[in-house]
Amino acid sequence: MTAREFKYKQIIAVRTDLAMSKGKTAVQVAHGSVTAAEHVRACSKDIWKAWFKEGQKKVVVKVSSEEELLELRNVAIDLKMPFAVIQDAGMTELPPGTTTVIGIGPGKAEEIDRITGNLKLL
Repeated sequence: MTAREFKYKQIIAVRTDLAMSKGKTAVQVAHGSVTAAEHVRACSKDIWKAWFKEGQKKVVVKVSSEEELLELRNVAIDLKMPFAVIQDAGMTELPPGTTTVIGIGPGKAEEIDRITGNLKLL
């Protein structure tokens, strides 16, 4: 059996230096995925529909610092790729305003790989 080829995907990069619990990480990843997807749905409905129809592929990767996360944001801006940077509300484990994840896309897989293709899976 061969792996299915996806034309579209979304990447969520998580800061590992924060040592968030598994539950906190899961919630932050969800925030990043939904928020970024809503940006695409509002601005590029055709890409959102294609990604959704294809199965909404998501890949979670890790970054080691806020600086690394913000560098991904800068590259996404340069490449005109939609993204969402998530800052925690500070109600549980983290101080308010802590940057936790970035969701990039959904978009064409080859374009997203230009930004995140070198990152390791979480």
